[in-house]
Amino acid sequence: MLGTPPIRSNGYYKAKRVTLNGVIHLFLIGVAITCLYPLLWMASSSLKTQQTIFTDISLIPHPAHFENYIHAWHTGGFGRYFLNSIFYTASVVVGILVVASLAAYAFSRFRFRGRTVLFIMFMAAMMIPVPGSFVALFVLLNKLHLRNTPLGYILCMINVGLPMSIFLLKTFFDTMPRELEDAARIDGCSKIGMWRHVALPLARPVLAVVVVFNALNVWNEYLLALIVFDDKNLMPLQRALMVFRGEFLTNYPLLMAGLTITALPIIIVYLLMQKHIVRGVTAVFG
Repeated sequence: MLGTPPIRSNGYYKAKRVTLNGVIHLFLIGVAITCLYPLLWMASSSLKTQQTIFTDISLIPHPAHFENYIHAWHTGGFGRYFLNSIFYTASVVVGILVVASLAAYAFSRFRFRGRTVLFIMFMAAMMIPVPGSFVALFVLLNKLHLRNTPLGYILCMINVGLPMSIFLLKTFFDTMPRELEDAARIDGCSKIGMWRHVALPLARPVLAVVVVFNALNVWNEYLLALIVFDDKNLMPLQRALMVFRGEFLTNYPLLMAGLTITALPIIIVYLLMQKHIVRGVTAVFG
């Protein structure tokens, strides 16, 4: 009959699906190569010499100078700065987890005066770049006698990470069934108890996203540290990388070795928590 669409076999749809999946996979492979190649080039350059780093384009140098890592560790003073960054990162992440989860749970479950305005203020803070608040932070820390102290830096970094963390957790808590809290309330659970025993266990995937997001932010931060600290011994890990950049010469192999040392911990954290990150993103935006 005229106007009747042609009947297509299952093989046609199967071939179409295979072709579409192939195109998607090729695109994802291209994105992965784009993201991984700079890391591979950095690791490869850390095993070369100052003379061969610009002439040897291979990713596997011959010979490989693993001693660059030893020289970079001692020359940059990585031991002290490494411990500083671990302390700052752990303190900030724990502080953000506690404050953001409490605030997000309150915004999601409780009704109080000024709730909407306060939440909008938190969200508006995400649009303010950190360098834009340097002058205000400098004045405030001086007045509170917190400048050039680890506590001042930690409080500033907690403030930086709170808006996004509150947004992610509140979005998840809004979708959480209230029946679970009603059952806990019948069993005599307090509001803090419901937050601790009901909300937090269910929010583990989202908490993993918050942990990785803020750990990466603190681990790579350097500009705010320059404003807060005068004492170089209190500086985070990024301070060690500046040792290899001179006024007239940059020691690129040692700099690449230092960058590799700096990147490894956060890469390991991401690999260990990647399943939770995918689940967390799906729970919030899925």
